[in-house]
Amino acid sequence: MPLGERYGGDKSESRYCGVETEFNDDMPNLLAVNVHGGFDFVVAALMDPSYRPSLVDANASISRALPFAGSDLVLSPSQWSSHVVGKISSWIDLDSEDETLRNDSEITLKQEIAWASHLSLQACLLPTPKGTSCANYARCLNQILQNLGSMQLWLRIPLMKSDDDTEAKNPDYMVEGTIDSWELWNSFRLLCEHHGQLSVALDVFSSLPSASSVARWFGEPVRAAIINTHSFLTNAKGYPCLSKRHQSLTTLFFNHSIQIVISGQPVHPESKPSNHLEGGWKHPLRPYLDYVAYLYQKMDPIPEQERFELGYRDYLQSPLQPLMDNLEAQTYETFEKDTVKYSQYQRAVAKALLDRVPDEDASRLTTVLMVVGAGRGPLVRASLQAAEETERKLKVYAVEKNPNAVVTLHSLVKLEGWEDIVTIVSSDMRDWDAPEKADILVSELLGSFGDNELSPECLDGAQRFLKEDGISIPSSYTSFIQPVTACKLYNDIKSHKDLVHFETAYVVKLHRVARLAPTQPVFTFTHPEYSANATNDRYKKLRFDIPSDTGSALIHGFAGYFDATLYKDVHLGIEPSTATPNMFSWFSIFFPLRTPVCVQPGTPLEVHFWRCSGSTKVWYEWGVSSPSPSPMHNTNGRSYWVGL
Repeated sequence: MPLGERYGGDKSESRYCGVETEFNDDMPNLLAVNVHGGFDFVVAALMDPSYRPSLVDANASISRALPFAGSDLVLSPSQWSSHVVGKISSWIDLDSEDETLRNDSEITLKQEIAWASHLSLQACLLPTPKGTSCANYARCLNQILQNLGSMQLWLRIPLMKSDDDTEAKNPDYMVEGTIDSWELWNSFRLLCEHHGQLSVALDVFSSLPSASSVARWFGEPVRAAIINTHSFLTNAKGYPCLSKRHQSLTTLFFNHSIQIVISGQPVHPESKPSNHLEGGWKHPLRPYLDYVAYLYQKMDPIPEQERFELGYRDYLQSPLQPLMDNLEAQTYETFEKDTVKYSQYQRAVAKALLDRVPDEDASRLTTVLMVVGAGRGPLVRASLQAAEETERKLKVYAVEKNPNAVVTLHSLVKLEGWEDIVTIVSSDMRDWDAPEKADILVSELLGSFGDNELSPECLDGAQRFLKEDGISIPSSYTSFIQPVTACKLYNDIKSHKDLVHFETAYVVKLHRVARLAPTQPVFTFTHPEYSANATNDRYKKLRFDIPSDTGSALIHGFAGYFDATLYKDVHLGIEPSTATPNMFSWFSIFFPLRTPVCVQPGTPLEVHFWRCSGSTKVWYEWGVSSPSPSPMHNTNGRSYWVGL
């Protein structure tokens, strides 16, 4: 039974909660008891734990069935795939010094996963590697992954990182010699070449690492969080509950579609089995499930805007080419729905009009305002509303190169009765000869990285028809980047198996990412720009220091944002610390790295960004120089550019 519903049609995988069970050869009963008890799926052992291939007589093995938990016929195909996650035998140790154990482990692992594939299970839980060396385990798994079909393999990893203030003490899962369990996962994942079907199930214990250390995992492919009953505290009534930190972590799991699995025996007074419960039998772990459901249900409902964005999460989109291509009606419509953006523009125009025309001249002076890149007219409307609000007279030129949008502009002007105020110009702003100079130049040419849709080049071309004391809205904008772990994005790019996709900057609604250091500014552009030797080419070297308590981290690329000053104190942007609330016109931009860079604690990350231009295009180049040099990306704009 799902934990709850945060909005109508909630389809999040984290609504479903599982339970880890012991081996039971009566699979129908095992499933019935746990599903009737309220759980959505079981993590169940598939093979009798006493089985060892080396102990089976070679002659007998020909006619004897393997000791699996029942035949495939004991459950329907949909029950197997929807309600069972296979649990691979925990005794398996593929890197043991004992050759017999090592061989038994390899044979059993392959037999169990083959059986799970036969059952069409959606996932299998793999045991935690027994030591810091896991090369043979990874090799065997890599062989299996090459021909696996669609099943996911969840590698069980303890959520541990020992540091000065947090000692992770858990003898069952403490891997010998390991201080930071992320290192174990990273070794394994690199040996398996970032395979898309290899993911993580985190074991959550009563002590948690630092917040920075835990945050790394949200950029990794974590599918499940296994919470042991010993991790729960006891409330005043004797029922299980979680600490504040565990509650916050569980909420983050829910928000990242990570499923909770309850593991262990009941250890709280009110959860001990009893035959005298009102209303009949109750699952012994039901109080733990009820508490997890309570945490799910008390989360804030997902706002409508966020629901609109759900389908775009971690979906890579190529940036717009607004100069080379004409936008489609659907694209215009999406942008025009962003009322927050246009209300900010209206505020900026209103402030500029008040500064430009004193009250005593309001009825006498007419301000000339040019909207360059007018689209279907939202900035024209915002400017005229600002004029009405401030009681200032306005003459508007709406300059638009897309002939299709100009058709809509004409009908808008006619419909609104603006013929005497608005002049429509069907031309590229860089080619148009204006009949007079403008007091105010308004544009919305900004991309996710500020200048990546060629706002500097366009506004430089339009600046010639702005008065010397004229105002540009926006007046400046700055791009920002930060290093991120983004395993899903990396795997999606890698699946194309070419260089071009690794040298393209993507627009993406970032979700399953770990932001590893605060953002830093990259390039700033100011308008109008009157300096004689001004160039729009740029170079910036940046040094990021990842907090020392994070531990090691893998950098898959850089998330990019912008912040723009429209006029004076009116700003607009998506840089996380200053982002304009409830605005959806821009998602972040993502600059990938061909080879992810591992950064050790206390080691700075040095990255270089260039903005370059030629006669027909503008492009970015980027590369990492420390801790280990990466190849330069997108040299000469060979893979990705924006056409002039």
